[in-house]
Amino acid sequence: MTRSGSFQITVRLAGDADRAALERLAVLDAKALPGGPFVLGLVEGELVAALPVRGGRPVADPFRRTAEIVPLLELRAAQLRREAAMPPRRRVLARLRLRPAG
Repeated sequence: MTRSGSFQITVRLAGDADRAALERLAVLDAKALPGGPFVLGLVEGELVAALPVRGGRPVADPFRRTAEIVPLLELRAAQLRREAAMPPRRRVLARLRLRPAG
């Protein structure tokens, strides 16, 4: 439900089904789409910005307000990079929000 002056933002990883929307976004932003996984920023379900998880410049809809969304994508991408650098056991525990004993 959306109230006046508010909107729903979703941050998530891109899947295979998002490829066409990513390519359309890159065309709108007049940028080449880099490879690799992306973190997506959606407003009310519509893709407005994307950021490569491994680092790089965002791709954003130049006709939409995205200045507040890109920092959220940067934060999530940094979290994913830190998680990927963890040993597998710690990665599972981090996802469960547990800490190893000792």
